[in-house]
Amino acid sequence: MNVLSDAWGWLTTAGNWHGSDGIPVRFLQHFEYSIEAVLIGALIAFPLGLLTGHTKRGGLVVSSLANVARALPTLGLVVLLVVVLGVKFSAVMIPLVALTIPPILLNTYEGVRHVDPQLTDAATGMGLNQWQVLWRAEVPAALPLILTGFQFAAVNAVANTAIAAYSSFGGLGRFIIDGLATTDYGEVAGGAVLIVIAAILNLLFFAVLRRLMVSPGLRPRRTATV
Repeated sequence: MNVLSDAWGWLTTAGNWHGSDGIPVRFLQHFEYSIEAVLIGALIAFPLGLLTGHTKRGGLVVSSLANVARALPTLGLVVLLVVVLGVKFSAVMIPLVALTIPPILLNTYEGVRHVDPQLTDAATGMGLNQWQVLWRAEVPAALPLILTGFQFAAVNAVANTAIAAYSSFGGLGRFIIDGLATTDYGEVAGGAVLIVIAAILNLLFFAVLRRLMVSPGLRPRRTATV
């Protein structure tokens, strides 16, 4: 309980909310790093998932790439890249991007691949070409699973962006590193709480996005329980 009270005391200290090292600035830095990682990962994984899912080929390659990316030790890779590249933003971004690729790639591939063949046959029968079948039939039908992949990627990025602090960059992880260095465990716990809040905000964002983008007929229905 002392840790929680220390965290609350640190979070409610007005001085921690102001200046270039304040909570709002670190929050924005954290989300900036996370969003960049997801966007770069999506540029790599989303087209590949669409292509392999639509053609129903390359499943082994997709699984292998995703498993390799998932097996990378994030912190160890950051340390290695800092040694090789120096203290550069790319040393942090490469491991973060690697974490975002597996969920986007696998969910896009599986979502498009398992679209009901009757739907694609009907779209083809209406005269749509393969590109139109993909974007007008397969992607909308696979959208719930695709968004889930993006959600997992975003949560992974938010949770692991704390490693940016190890290579002298900002973000909420800075509070944890600085707190450990000064034995200020209220700051450490406060930083951890802020990262959890960032992850929850991420989940809420995707819940709203799913509500706006996914057709009502594709949303999971709640059933009454007795």
